[in-house]
Amino acid sequence: MGRDKGRRLTGSRHFRQRLVLATLTSTAITIEDIRSEDAAPGLRPHEVSLLRLLDKISDHHSLDLNETGTKLRYRPGVIIGGKGLEHDCGVHRGIGYFLEPLILLGLFARSPISIRLKGITNDTKDPSVDTFRMTTLHMLKHFGVPLEGLELKIDSRGSPPFGGGEVFLRVPNINSTLTAANWVDEGMVKRIRGVSFSTRVSPQIEHRIIYAARGIFNRFIPDVHIFTDHRSGSSGGRSAGYGVSLVAETTTGCLLSVDATVSYPNVDEIDEESEKPELMSPEDLGVQAASMLLEEVAQGGVVDSTHQGLLFILCALCPPDVSKVRVGQLTPYAIETLRNIRDFLDVKFIIKPDPNSNTVTLKCVGAGVKNLARKIS
Repeated sequence: MGRDKGRRLTGSRHFRQRLVLATLTSTAITIEDIRSEDAAPGLRPHEVSLLRLLDKISDHHSLDLNETGTKLRYRPGVIIGGKGLEHDCGVHRGIGYFLEPLILLGLFARSPISIRLKGITNDTKDPSVDTFRMTTLHMLKHFGVPLEGLELKIDSRGSPPFGGGEVFLRVPNINSTLTAANWVDEGMVKRIRGVSFSTRVSPQIEHRIIYAARGIFNRFIPDVHIFTDHRSGSSGGRSAGYGVSLVAETTTGCLLSVDATVSYPNVDEIDEESEKPELMSPEDLGVQAASMLLEEVAQGGVVDSTHQGLLFILCALCPPDVSKVRVGQLTPYAIETLRNIRDFLDVKFIIKPDPNSNTVTLKCVGAGVKNLARKIS
């Protein structure tokens, strides 16, 4: 399959995914022209932070970055995992940006990963830690990963621009391979759960968000329960913010989730001269989140649009057996993921649209990636 010879890539797109797939397939990569035409060329702080994180959980690997940060050479080693790790994710991206690679790599590590991550728990760019806890971790059971060893605990929350949140993640390592999934029946929505959070603002705000969201849901379904999580003091991080994460659970056990967060702009976007922007009211936020969730449900599929990429990667990593999944409309990120899977894992998906339900069924034969790190030990 030509995995042992290196790949040359250009540009900064899908940097995180390329690193993860290169590590899982032990493919050496060279990425050139990383934002070389930009006013600020090279890797961004969150991408450098991701490299540092990769450095902490790997062994026998080499990372070589040139002075301007526009060219990276990476030769993957063994993912060793380990207990008692810590990583500061910075304030440029949310912790969610780092969780997805950690979960994927942790499954193929020599020993289970236990790591404490510090930074922003809820922001507008990345899936929130609540979504990972309520939805993403449960996705893995369809691929034969036991839920016992999976844990994500939110010790303190942090909103942009200054963060201050802290979460604890435990990922088990699998014995040999994942199991192929036949996951096409999305079922009907039977209940809606969620959690609203607020940091360093009045706890009353959460009740206003929930009241607005329930106003929409109660027309469709009676079983709606949204928990409140008000954080103040040290567990509320260093910035004010509020938001809500909602999950629709279906009769077949599928989970569809959305996030909506309100906070002051991120570090990169703050202008010295401009005054603080007008924030969205809690009522509008509740309505927006509820409408987004109904939109995801209407699209169909066994996962929501933010989880499509991860679903396809898990299918491609399965043993050489047919995996079959159904999703709603393919997102641009998911399409790009399929291309990266083809390049690194040499797995091609058969994509079959279903005009009756406006969903898409994808089938593939997995690449049979084994957890060799565990064998070495």
